Amino acid sequence: MYSKEETQRLKREFWIAFAERYPRKWLLYDTKIKDLSFKFYADNKKAQVLLEIEPRSEHKRIQYFEKLESLKNILEEEFIPELVYEKNFTQDTGKTVSRVWIEKQGLSMSNRTHWDAIFDFFYQYMDAFERFFYEYEDYLRDIEAEP
Repeated sequence: MYSKEETQRLKREFWIAFAERYPRKWLLYDTKIKDLSFKFYADNKKAQVLLEIEPRSEHKRIQYFEKLESLKNILEEEFIPELVYEKNFTQDTGKTVSRVWIEKQGLSMSNRTHWDAIFDFFYQYMDAFERFFYEYEDYLRDIEAEP
C-alpha cells in the first residue's frame, strides 16, 4: 500500500513517462465541442480510453450519444472493435454523463512493469478515437437546438 504522497508521485511519474514515450499533443478536451472530451484512465485493475459526453443539458447529452450510436458500425468496423456504450453513467460526483469506451483489464498503474502495455493501449485506442472524431466531427457537431 502506498501513502498518499507516494501515490501522487507514482501517478506523476506515470504520466511523464507516457508523455516521453508518445510525445504528441492529444485532442482530449480540445474537441471544440464543449460537451465532448476524450480521456485516459488507469487504476490498479484496468486501463480505459474514453469519449465522454458531459451535459450542459440532458437534451444535448442524449443527442450527442444518439449521434455516436448512429455511427456505431463505422466506429467499430473501421476504428475500434468491442466498444462499450453507456447512455447513463453516474460519476463518483453524482453527475450523469454518457460515454463510449474501451477497456483492458489486468493492468495496474502502480505496477511499473505494466506501464509499457498501458502506454501502448492508450496510444492505439486514443489515436483511433481521434481519427474517427476528425472524420465525423461535423456530423457530431450538428445537433438540433434545445426545444
